[in-house]
Amino acid sequence: MSAETILELKNAKVYQEENLVLTDINIKIQKGEFVYLIGETGSGKSSLLKTLYAELKFEEGEGIVADFELHNLKRSKIPYLRRSLGIVFQDFQLMTDRSVEKNLEFVLKATGWKNKKEIKNRIDEVLEMVGLHTKGFKMTHQLSGGEQQRVAIARSLLNDPDLILADEPTGNLDPETSLRILNLLINISQKGTAVLMATHDYSLMEKYHQRTLKCEAGFIKDSAI
Repeated sequence: MSAETILELKNAKVYQEENLVLTDINIKIQKGEFVYLIGETGSGKSSLLKTLYAELKFEEGEGIVADFELHNLKRSKIPYLRRSLGIVFQDFQLMTDRSVEKNLEFVLKATGWKNKKEIKNRIDEVLEMVGLHTKGFKMTHQLSGGEQQRVAIARSLLNDPDLILADEPTGNLDPETSLRILNLLINISQKGTAVLMATHDYSLMEKYHQRTLKCEAGFIKDSAI
């Protein structure tokens, strides 16, 4: 795998429990690339993403994500894999009992940051990146859906990941807010972080044409819309 390749799967298979979901997967994603992942509900999009961050076990083939070999990954190494990834969910998964800053501080401390000044500086940096530098003191439930997703994206950026995996990040948002979130993710990719975004929102994709991987009939095809 070249230094510019962030994700590579060769002859890989994805299972959900004992059910084969996707087979014969051969894909490669480069540093700074933005890629859509599309397909009908149940076609394997989420299962693929869960396999990439080791929520589901990598069963067959070869897989390398951010220099971690999924096919040889020990359970003890899974937290280190996830630190090199940013993961964004449809339902935000923020802690509602604390402020934006405390949500981000929790993640940094959980991933080994100890210096208070460095923690504060990093939180300020990622909130600036997503346009929320004045909202750090707010409780997450005081934010709009779009703002909460921006916090989730800021959280995914905390440890300067090589790759962001976004699972339907605009699924709960209105069209205008969705476009802003997509624009933000594309801007992030242009600064060097690869983004793989699962979506079923074709109207968004028509506004920003990017490389597309399509899950269909148990396979993944490189597809243009």
